[in-house]
Amino acid sequence: MSKPISAAPALEAHKRERRKEARPGELLEAALDLFVEKGYAATRAEEVAVRAGVSKGTLFLYFPSKEELFKAVVRENLARTVSEGASELEVFDGPTGELLTHMMQQWWARYGATKASGISKLIISEASNFPELARFYQEEVVVPGTELVRRVLQRGIDRGEFRPVDLHHTVHVIMAPLIFLVMWKHSLAPCCGAAAAIDPETFIAQHADLMVRGLLKEPNA
Repeated sequence: MSKPISAAPALEAHKRERRKEARPGELLEAALDLFVEKGYAATRAEEVAVRAGVSKGTLFLYFPSKEELFKAVVRENLARTVSEGASELEVFDGPTGELLTHMMQQWWARYGATKASGISKLIISEASNFPELARFYQEEVVVPGTELVRRVLQRGIDRGEFRPVDLHHTVHVIMAPLIFLVMWKHSLAPCCGAAAAIDPETFIAQHADLMVRGLLKEPNA
């Protein structure tokens, strides 16, 4: 009578394959943690590998350099947030003021409230030392993000909901308080007392209300 064939080798091979597929995500997660904790310059590839539980050689199989690893972290956590916002813009059918408010709230939920928002502080503090990364961030995040806000403003103007404004500067007026919020979160917020604390949701609601009221077209204009 022949012995039954064991399924153990096939199961182990399946586990190894699943582990291999999950590894890039684990490396990106470890890299994000370290970049936010230590900054770009102080983070070493070896540290990322150790935190992810792999060898340095394995890390470089997926990401050939620390620079490419950082770019992958940005694409995964920031560029995706912009693309999701663009998709929402295409299908949103309500008033533009509601759309602008919704997009600010979603920006916080998808990015500001996550640890990935520490990348904004990293870029602002280290951009001058790493101009190539600064250019990459500008192209992958800043330009698409500001263009998305510009499209929202243009939508409101075209529909007769918003008064005509200087789009270029108004985009930055909208974005600047949001950038301040994440900078505060990753710098002074852990050190300030309850009296000086800023509630992000309340802050964004107030900012959105002021912006929308300022943008609305006068009824008889």
